[in-house]
Amino acid sequence: LTGTLWDTENGPSFGDELNLVKPGFNSGWVKIQGFAKDQRAGKADPNKDLVSLGGKGIYSDPKFVWTPPIAPTALKFLNSDKMGKQYQNTMFVGDVLTGNLYNFKLNAQRNGLILSGAPESGITNSQGQSAQGGIVLGKGFGLITDIQVSPDGYLYILGYGGTVYKVIPASLNSP
Repeated sequence: LTGTLWDTENGPSFGDELNLVKPGFNSGWVKIQGFAKDQRAGKADPNKDLVSLGGKGIYSDPKFVWTPPIAPTALKFLNSDKMGKQYQNTMFVGDVLTGNLYNFKLNAQRNGLILSGAPESGITNSQGQSAQGGIVLGKGFGLITDIQVSPDGYLYILGYGGTVYKVIPASLNSP
């Protein structure tokens, strides 16, 4: 909708990220994983001052961090209302560690996330379970390798073994 680019980034042992990529963006890999301010120690990361990070781009903190890591793999915006208007133009992210499907709503400028609940730090409190008000939309997908929107307007999840899941509203599953 706005031409902005979002990506996921995996940390080695913590700090998997959801990033908004702007021209000149540098996520700090491998010097910084997660937020530059070390959330666990409560002190500033000295690498944050290394804005040059090797002279390549400008460091930007992620918009969301998973800790411990979940290995996010796929990111897709749903450009249809087939799952309900509340999901239209929202972001879906899959992972390979927990097999969860996450849903994020974006602000009006589409350059930040709307996270309900506290804390508003954009950091999860455990694998796949968010302190921000239930971003996990679905579970049990196994190792998610891709997410696509089909011409029928529904979200499709591809698992590592070749399994394809069609995500439909619960109301369509009811007798």
